[in-house]
Amino acid sequence: MTLAPLLAAGPVIQLHAFSAIAAFALGLVQLLAPKGTLPHRSLGFIWVALMVVVAGSSFFIHTMRSWGDWSPIHILSVVTLVALPGAVAHARGHRVAAHKRAMTMIFAGALVIAGFFTFMPGRIMHEVAFGVAVPAAP
Repeated sequence: MTLAPLLAAGPVIQLHAFSAIAAFALGLVQLLAPKGTLPHRSLGFIWVALMVVVAGSSFFIHTMRSWGDWSPIHILSVVTLVALPGAVAHARGHRVAAHKRAMTMIFAGALVIAGFFTFMPGRIMHEVAFGVAVPAAP
């Protein structure tokens, strides 16, 4: 494992990746820690801000192109940016079950599922985790 491919990437990709890693770690803490506490609320706002950075920065990354500059991952970014305010509104309105469901779905979709695809061969995070594939000698 080496961070070299990520550190060699452009600043937007670095911002996106490091924000996603931080959001994933903090999201795990939020899912496992006691709910309804001041730390949960405070860390939750930080998590939402990180998710806005992750989703927002994706619009400046065009390494996968399905429709012009865009790919299906950009749809997930739009969904994330639309879902986050609703999830926060559920919490503020004391609709705990709806808040939990929304935040869990955002975490699963935007970080776990999307994150899985970043580890596909040819992607930067694959190189970070598994190294660069060296072609066999002829």
